[in-house]
Amino acid sequence: MGRAIRLYEPTDLDALYDICLRTGASGKDATAMFDDPTLLGEMFAAPYGTIEPEHALILDDGDGRAVGYALGVLDTRTFEARCEAEWWPAARARHPLDPEGRRLDDLLIALIHDPYPAETAIVERYPSHLHIDLLPEVQGQGWGRRMIEMLFTLLAKAGSPGVHWGVNHDNHDAMGFYRHLGATEVSQDAITHHFGWTFARAGENPTGAGN
Repeated sequence: MGRAIRLYEPTDLDALYDICLRTGASGKDATAMFDDPTLLGEMFAAPYGTIEPEHALILDDGDGRAVGYALGVLDTRTFEARCEAEWWPAARARHPLDPEGRRLDDLLIALIHDPYPAETAIVERYPSHLHIDLLPEVQGQGWGRRMIEMLFTLLAKAGSPGVHWGVNHDNHDAMGFYRHLGATEVSQDAITHHFGWTFARAGENPTGAGN
């Protein structure tokens, strides 16, 4: 069997952490940046598969190993509330806050204890959101486009009018990919460039949607 896209399974949880870390430096390996290798996954990968597995896609290497993911949520505000109730309490217990900490780890731990809500102006137009990451061994082979289009289809069929996501300014390959895809450039801050995709009408063909 060759590589294939499938839905997330609970046995993929460790792989979500691993992929998130190994792509966490603007698409490159962030392992050397953190003392605790789980922190990025705690924020940007594991809660998605755990809380909303019906919108979590895995790129399987053909032997059951996850080598990429596209993780989506139908409604950002609902997901934020569920994280507060179901994910952050245990994550905060795993990662105690150190108000005097100065490591990069401490900055992420502070966000686990006090996460930023998504921008209201973005969520009003694009209520869904996603994260997508592929290990280097499967990058540049068309899997990213296939996965994001499959996730668009799932979200549109579930009734979403639009989806947004963020990209680090330093991740030039990803920025170019999304511009080529035709995504709308919504906003940017000091770290992140925000993209959006509007489905023509909720439930219709997402890849033919206008933005």
